[in-house]
Amino acid sequence: MPVTVPRIAFSKIAATGMLALALAGCSRRGEIDASGGIVAVRSACPTAAIPAYTGDVTLFNPAQSTDASAIDVVANITDLRSTCTDGAQYYTEASFVVNARRSDASAARQVVLPYFTAVVRGGNSVIAKRVGQVTLNFAAGEYRASAQAKGGSYVDKAAASLPADIQRKITEKRKPGDADAAIDPFAQPDVKAALQRTSFELLVGFNLTQDQLKYNATR
Repeated sequence: MPVTVPRIAFSKIAATGMLALALAGCSRRGEIDASGGIVAVRSACPTAAIPAYTGDVTLFNPAQSTDASAIDVVANITDLRSTCTDGAQYYTEASFVVNARRSDASAARQVVLPYFTAVVRGGNSVIAKRVGQVTLNFAAGEYRASAQAKGGSYVDKAAASLPADIQRKITEKRKPGDADAAIDPFAQPDVKAALQRTSFELLVGFNLTQDQLKYNATR
């Protein structure tokens, strides 16, 4: 079922992963092919990203304070990597590292932080979301701790593939003097809509409370 995600968390990633498209089968990214066009590569696999303001979290003690003197634990997500498996569906798995620092290292301590993985279609439509937990173990006398975590998503191939007529419109060869020779196919409304509709992202971030999200956005 659809899951509501704070709007501010996704406000800066609407255009991610929507710009490139495979225009020639054997050409490489950035090459000029025989027709004079520039080749770009568009992957049907969801790209992994961290939405704005969700890549770090700050815990306070006491919890209701946001003063610098009350900072208890600070953690951030780093080293985000993703792999894609092509099968009946596209399966993307994102792995990442959580690094944390605490203010009081007098005793051993375990901190559990929730994180989300969300599949977003077209830059603004959340079609699935899962919440996991990452556990950080601080040894006595140690101010820092790290842990690894991961999340994955399945995307239907048909949903992530451009329709044949749109592919033809993009790859159609145009000769100088043709009526549509000067028209950029990517600027046409139906092409732009199809690119957006078939673009997916796997977003990873801390599953923040509204207060934590507000703190990250306004500090």
